[in-house]
Amino acid sequence: MTGSDHFRFSLFCFARSQIRLKIFPLPPRQAALRSDSWFGAGRLVFLSAALLFVLDVTAAPADEQKTMAASPVVIAASAKHTATVIFLHGLGDTGHGWASAMAAVRPPHVKVICPTAPTMPVTLNAGFKMPSWFDLRSLDANGPEDEDGIKKACDMVHKMIDEELKEGISSERIVIGGFSQGGALALYSALKYNKTLGGVMALSCWLPMHRQFPAAACGNLDIPYLQCHGDCDPVVPYKWGQATATLLKQFLKKAEFKTYRGMMHSSSDEEMRDLKKFAEANLPPN
Repeated sequence: MTGSDHFRFSLFCFARSQIRLKIFPLPPRQAALRSDSWFGAGRLVFLSAALLFVLDVTAAPADEQKTMAASPVVIAASAKHTATVIFLHGLGDTGHGWASAMAAVRPPHVKVICPTAPTMPVTLNAGFKMPSWFDLRSLDANGPEDEDGIKKACDMVHKMIDEELKEGISSERIVIGGFSQGGALALYSALKYNKTLGGVMALSCWLPMHRQFPAAACGNLDIPYLQCHGDCDPVVPYKWGQATATLLKQFLKKAEFKTYRGMMHSSSDEEMRDLKKFAEANLPPN
């Protein structure tokens, strides 16, 4: 075992010992709002110019995580089901992390689906396994990307949308969204889907494979996009959100970018109110 391997193994053992280490702690209100923040309780975050470790010290065993990946959290509509929101969590989280928050902002006729990503090794996290929609290989906005993994995850999102179509929900009555890596996948999946969706909610994220757009877009250029980002985000830098918004506005007709002052890689009451307004405006009673 090399010195580097010893270091990584020591970090892993330290994390599993259940010791809580706070690095860049969230303000209490934000920490309470988003347990799936990379800076929330139960995660150790090691940041440097060249390396990011995110160790989920409260994660379930791999076999349990695979079961969760096959069973999304589904919150049924409380009135007649006429619309659906599919919301994708961030790296290392599960569908449970955002289910209650999305249930609180959806209209009563809307069903919420919060799937869990498959468990896989993540390059940026020294190969440790955790729920992830695709591999993350670089901290550089122009660095290498897991194109095959992104496409595979996109196909999974499209299949979830198609399942809703089979239940009689029209594509225009389906909004997809996500946080961080999940938001990135939501943006990519919408632009690669050939049926018109109801809208996209993209939180604290970026557009994967951005150099391929707008040429790679297959549809959903005319639907509303709500992109939200905190200006103090130390994980997905605010400038990445700004750059994504600048690119999207070049070829999308209804792209809106909202900035939340003082917000880190998390969420806020203001952002959740904006999501509620977006869902109500784009998924009205039918």
